[in-house]
Amino acid sequence: MAASRASSPRPLGIIVNPSSGRDARRLFARADSSTIQTKRNQVERILVGAAAAGVQKVILAPDAFRISQNACAAIGVKIEVEMLKFRLENKATDTARAVRLMQEAGCGALAVLGGDGTSRIVTQTWLDAPLLPLSTGTNNVFPLMLESTVAGAAAGAVAAGLVPLKKAARRTKRIVVEIEGEPPDLALIDAVHLVDDHTGNLLPFDPTCMRTLVLSRALPDAVGMSPVGGLLEPCRAEDDFGVAVSCVAPDPNQRRILAPISPGLYRPIHVSNVRRIELGEPVSFAGPGLVAVDGDRERKLEKGQNVQLRVERDGPFVIDPAQTLSEAARLGHYEGHTHWHDQRDEGGFECC
Repeated sequence: MAASRASSPRPLGIIVNPSSGRDARRLFARADSSTIQTKRNQVERILVGAAAAGVQKVILAPDAFRISQNACAAIGVKIEVEMLKFRLENKATDTARAVRLMQEAGCGALAVLGGDGTSRIVTQTWLDAPLLPLSTGTNNVFPLMLESTVAGAAAGAVAAGLVPLKKAARRTKRIVVEIEGEPPDLALIDAVHLVDDHTGNLLPFDPTCMRTLVLSRALPDAVGMSPVGGLLEPCRAEDDFGVAVSCVAPDPNQRRILAPISPGLYRPIHVSNVRRIELGEPVSFAGPGLVAVDGDRERKLEKGQNVQLRVERDGPFVIDPAQTLSEAARLGHYEGHTHWHDQRDEGGFECC
């Protein structure tokens, strides 16, 4: 069957968090590290998969370790590469700036290498972005564990206009975070009220400091905050509800679970209540303490400062690789391709 395009080709944007999978949390748990070389190789494979899907142009962001720059130096396939130019600050603002520029450039999809926090920054910047998040972080629930060639092919099929977004992706849930007197915020997987903790802390959460959790996904087969709810009231990405968990300091009269709060790290957690919450249903509490969003302790609360959390299905469009490539196969996109040329077959390389 001859392939037909759903829309005109658009660029594919590639976002890499060079710091994901390399922070201090690895010193206190048993998480793997994601090396610079590994990420460079992942970007190379995304580029090749995207080119095979028909992407004509990719847009990449610079980074301090030159991951993207080195990845496109000798991929050996024909694809136009544009490297964004801006002054790096080595902060989350680099990701936000790259996403804004990619949105302005009309990218049809984004491939995002990082953890839950990286995808959260992308979503803060471009709420309804079509994205395929790849896991390179620690307690990852939102990104996929997926071979990068396949990720590039799936994201590329959407960007190239081969598969329409409505057949490739579903809008995901997010947690709306409203703190009295402050700009609104969001989390993709978990928002947690902590006491006796401090902003910027990179250690695994101390269960005795946890009070209120709101989860968009409560997965028994994950690590982090998600299984705290998932081991009691499972909730997956496709479920149109969230889960709220109330925790207390150690109390023999309360329910006690053992949950993996980080890779290779189980901790007992005392739970006073767990329940489903409908989309849009508010969960409220007040400071002092702080609000951690997707594992990042960022928002300090003053005494009496009110917080409201709710789960909504108005987050980014997350591309389903199997669904997308099945549709591409149905359209016959991978049949023929007499024009395909990879210089690695000849022992040579073509610089981009």
